[in-house]
Amino acid sequence: MVLRYVLTRLVAAFLMALAATFVIFFIAHAVPADPVLAMLGDKAAANPELIAKFRAHWGFDRPLWEQYWIFLNGLFHGNLGESIISRQSVVQDIRQYGPATVELATTAAIFTVIVGLPFGVVAAVKRDTWVDHTARMTSLIGVSAPTFWLAFVVLAFFYGGLEIAPAPGRLDPGAVPPPRVTGLYTVDALLVNDYDTFRNALAHLMLPAIVLAASTIGLITRTTRASMLECLNQDYVRVARAKGLAERQVIIGHALPNALIPVVTLGGLAYGELLAGTVLTETIFSWPGVGRYTFESAIALDFPAIMGVTLLIAIIYLGINLIVDLSYLVLDPRVVSR
Repeated sequence: MVLRYVLTRLVAAFLMALAATFVIFFIAHAVPADPVLAMLGDKAAANPELIAKFRAHWGFDRPLWEQYWIFLNGLFHGNLGESIISRQSVVQDIRQYGPATVELATTAAIFTVIVGLPFGVVAAVKRDTWVDHTARMTSLIGVSAPTFWLAFVVLAFFYGGLEIAPAPGRLDPGAVPPPRVTGLYTVDALLVNDYDTFRNALAHLMLPAIVLAASTIGLITRTTRASMLECLNQDYVRVARAKGLAERQVIIGHALPNALIPVVTLGGLAYGELLAGTVLTETIFSWPGVGRYTFESAIALDFPAIMGVTLLIAIIYLGINLIVDLSYLVLDPRVVSR
């Protein structure tokens, strides 16, 4: 039963990834704009011979189905095409910019778990008290505040006003990045025992990570609270209390494990959203990640880069969704028989 469950999820994930390539490719090519004219400029675009040569080089002169087959064939060989802007492979661009986004999104996810999960549990246990109202109000503000607005406010207050936060970017101007191993500055600095660079990178990481985590903290808090309230009213919790177990043991040992199922589901999708939704945050904080790369590619109509990053985001979502599905085998083995 377990093997069948795992195989079913793997096949479904592969088919959805294949469908995603089709949708992404044809939506990108349905945009009513010509990347050739955007890249060549007005003067060069007046030369028909130059336009034809440019289209032939990038494959825009071929039928749409043939372009899709080339894109799909390259994908199976680990090739997402060549970026029109950088003139290097999209995979190489993603390797260059990806670690910055992973570092930012993972830090935001850590903040989400550290803050959102305890807030939700305490709000459920202290239902209808000032603690509950404070947690609910905080989560509502976090969910409702637009990311770009919050980023500008935080940057203006802590950097421009109080001057206690570093300037935007991954490191101070003139600072030398640590030797690249993972591409994550904090991790790479620790690997070579460069604690000055680690503190520098961590300080630059705090503000954008907090801004990025604000909305997901609210979602996790509300979901945890609702799930905990439902579990605390179940018969097995009443039985645990009737046995004389300490309230802490009842909450952590009995209610919380069952309440985590919807939280894990939402948390996995929230992490995928953090990886995919860093465009505004990275742009405002001058963070050289995939989000900023996507923004610049979209402005320049860089189709290979746009399709490559969009497909990467789709695969990330599918991968996280698969991991969440498989985690149910640990959290609730009954899902296999359903």
